[in-house]
Amino acid sequence: MTATAPLLPRMRPSFYDRWTSRTAADPRLARRWAWLAPLLVTVLAGILRLWDLGRPHALVFDETYYVKDAWAQWILGYAAKWPDGANAAFLAGDTEGFTSAGSFVVHPPLGKFLIGVGMAIFGPDSSFGWRITTALFGTATVLVLYLVAKALTGSVAFATVASFLMAIDGLAIVLSRIALLDIFLTFFVLLAFWFVLLDRREHAVRLAALVATRSADGERPAWGPVLWSRPWVMAAGAAAGAATGVKWSGVYVVAGLGIYLVVTDALARRRAGVGFWPTDAAFRQGPVTFVLFVPIAVVVYLASWIGWLATDGGWDRHSAELAPATGVWSWVPSAFHSLWLYHRAIYDFHVGLSSAHAYASPAWQWPLLLRPTSMYAETTPYGEAGCLSANGCIENIYSMPNPLIWFAGIAAVIYLVYRFVRTRDWRYAVVFTGIGVTYVPWLLYPERTMFQFYTIAMLPFVLLALTFALRDVAGAHHTDLYRRLSGQRMVLVFLLVATVLSAFWYPIVTGMPVPYDFWRAHNWLPGWV
Repeated sequence: MTATAPLLPRMRPSFYDRWTSRTAADPRLARRWAWLAPLLVTVLAGILRLWDLGRPHALVFDETYYVKDAWAQWILGYAAKWPDGANAAFLAGDTEGFTSAGSFVVHPPLGKFLIGVGMAIFGPDSSFGWRITTALFGTATVLVLYLVAKALTGSVAFATVASFLMAIDGLAIVLSRIALLDIFLTFFVLLAFWFVLLDRREHAVRLAALVATRSADGERPAWGPVLWSRPWVMAAGAAAGAATGVKWSGVYVVAGLGIYLVVTDALARRRAGVGFWPTDAAFRQGPVTFVLFVPIAVVVYLASWIGWLATDGGWDRHSAELAPATGVWSWVPSAFHSLWLYHRAIYDFHVGLSSAHAYASPAWQWPLLLRPTSMYAETTPYGEAGCLSANGCIENIYSMPNPLIWFAGIAAVIYLVYRFVRTRDWRYAVVFTGIGVTYVPWLLYPERTMFQFYTIAMLPFVLLALTFALRDVAGAHHTDLYRRLSGQRMVLVFLLVATVLSAFWYPIVTGMPVPYDFWRAHNWLPGWV
């Protein structure tokens, strides 16, 4: 008698595998899915960010600065001082209480200009009006993340996963529903990375073709071509300049992407067969890339100050005229000299900022999610304003990322380091560059007052790392069917649990009135809410 192998249950390919095969065989279906998937995710993001956007009718957290400054800047061209008690008057509809004296503001004007656009359209007394542009930019950030993820993974499904996680994440929702600057910064940073990815795709192909032409005689060329026509590099410079025009942390993006462009060009020249590829990239193409990238970033940044430069009432607008200019400043227009002195004052402020705050969180704590920021809290006793909870009700706006998404994302970053060491995959380097320019610089100022919600700029790159990890869990096409089915089910369970957690936290991050006991159920760690 011969032994027989146990019969295995017949297994069908997963829905994902069947759908992938179907779209591969039907180009029209693939094209339809390629635009329908990002559209649906973007619509979901818009609903979560725009729903009841005007509530609460209050100046939430740093809206007390940015909203009033945005309106004064829209009217005068520069941020102006407001009298004491201006918040109550502003909320009551007295939006013209600013003086003509310039106010010392410590962030560039672009973000406040974008807030002012919504106020000009819907009225300065409308809380919907002063938040609408942040909501729109937050929604657009989800779409740009889809485009970045699609460029990196080549997969509509996993690009949808990345953007879906951003759409439902609590931190991304909060920063899109209040008039702060950070969502504008995040949008322009991510946009700059997308433009760099578009350039990488075209640049590598053109470079290889030109080098191949030069080596047609069979000899390896010592030097490669110098390429001036790189419009996506210029677009990336403009986006990075806009990021800097919102917050100075955009400078790190300019520096980081500049280094990335030179390094990737060097590696492309090595693959193409250029003999002196390091020197070629650094000293021949490098200066050209600098000219294409950095000056346009500077121009866009300076353009954000045009209101301050073109008027006379801005803070310290004529400081350079109080003393005779010497040296290089003797031939620089006094307005730009004054702007330089203003920037020195801003730098001194940022470096020296060290004031106690109940929700301050140094950068080393951010991966551990020890102290998210409560931005608004209003309690209602039982029986008032429809509150039927015996312990009262509370409205809270809390900058809390989805805990599962966040901690899984941090673990995925560590996993990606391991994968990069083994595979040297260039796509992982993009993720590390993004995290490097949006997180690492904050570690250099441990004494500075900072907050957990600053991580909104690094969140897209954490989600990209998580997407790569989930793709590995789902399994490659060459793996056996059982492995793929198991992995894809794990990914599906993860997404379902993440969605449930986002729904659980949504009332807390959007200021919905909830029973106090429900709010307490979110106190998972001592530093939470």
